[in-house]
Amino acid sequence: MLRWCPACHSWKDPQLKIVIPLNATPAMEKIEEQFANLNIVRRSSGTKEPTYLLGIDTSKTAQAEKGSLVAVLCSNGSIRIYDKERLNILREFSGYPGLLNGVKFANSCDSVYSSCTDGTVKCWDARVASEKPVQLFKGYPSNIFISFDINCNNHVICAGTEKVDDDALLVFWDARINSQDLSSTKDPLGAYSETHSDDITQVCFHPSNPNMVVSGSTDGLVNVFDISVDNEEDALVTTCNSVSSVSYIGWSGKDYKQIYCMTHDEGFCWWDLNHLDTDEPITRLNIQDVREVIHMKEGTLDYLIGGLYHKKMDKLFVVGGTNTGIIHLMSCTTSGLTHVTSLPGGHAATVRSFCWNLQDDSLLTGGEDAQLLLWKPGAIEKTFTKKDSMKVASSVYQRVRVHSNDSYKRRKKQ
Repeated sequence: MLRWCPACHSWKDPQLKIVIPLNATPAMEKIEEQFANLNIVRRSSGTKEPTYLLGIDTSKTAQAEKGSLVAVLCSNGSIRIYDKERLNILREFSGYPGLLNGVKFANSCDSVYSSCTDGTVKCWDARVASEKPVQLFKGYPSNIFISFDINCNNHVICAGTEKVDDDALLVFWDARINSQDLSSTKDPLGAYSETHSDDITQVCFHPSNPNMVVSGSTDGLVNVFDISVDNEEDALVTTCNSVSSVSYIGWSGKDYKQIYCMTHDEGFCWWDLNHLDTDEPITRLNIQDVREVIHMKEGTLDYLIGGLYHKKMDKLFVVGGTNTGIIHLMSCTTSGLTHVTSLPGGHAATVRSFCWNLQDDSLLTGGEDAQLLLWKPGAIEKTFTKKDSMKVASSVYQRVRVHSNDSYKRRKKQ
């Protein structure tokens, strides 16, 4: 039964402990209820070496539904493979002597990829324990890869480099296995070198168009490319400027014709590519620091984690959190970000990664408390105690993303 709350001018459901604003749509009410109904059903078992959990992806194969695999990027530069239902560690892959950055399953098999600071992109079979990758994609001399993605048909890999001398590159490979060439090592198809002037921190292919890719950099630029075009200058569809170091990028909107990004100083930008050939402005929303403008129903927002486009609802959501481990869900419209609801009681420290499964509405989260949590709607919450936040070595701390309380110096497009 809903009860009116005069303090917040909204209706409350005391059983679900959620607040429904007066202007909430039925779809928003549903997603709010689903999110608020999430309970922890599993915590990962402890490990000898506590690490931050920086990235999460799940296997996408149809036969993997029952025995779905989870790949987690750890701050010690390794990737751990978990059984999703039990959250047991099945195996671990290392990039030694390099450090791995990013983690992504292929779209049609249980191959898991990661870029490495040793100048390669590595591919392992997640079902098999092996120190050696099944495929190795070699970059050019002096390449240090810090971001990557594989396109939706698993044909092309693109990786972004740190800036070395005057070069920051987007490097491309053919990811297909050629029956005529059984070599496990591949050289690049080519590279883009003219469109970014600093470290390329993010690469993200379009969810359904294998030729479209967006990249983000510490130079503040977010570039959209059509890689079916022969040369870099003509392949560049548009350049958007976030005016700050890019920490996260994604696609959204009907047919995924919109892009959005987050910055290392908690800014948020959202652009509509439908307006490239019209007189309409392509910028839908630009917030320099979300922490300064967001109105939270309770608590605070300390940082942004990432975004999620809910295709069925045609709605873009932003996920953020607090330094004490509370997770916040915010909806995104052209008028701003709105706090939808929160998930307390899970992590004991900053949450660094999440993976939301829209098929069963389950949520995986990873944090600086070295815990991987599985949340499911309507599940009976088991009794857990929050683990103390685990400290990691300073050398590890330096290479992982640190959310700043002070704004970065804004870079202007030259």
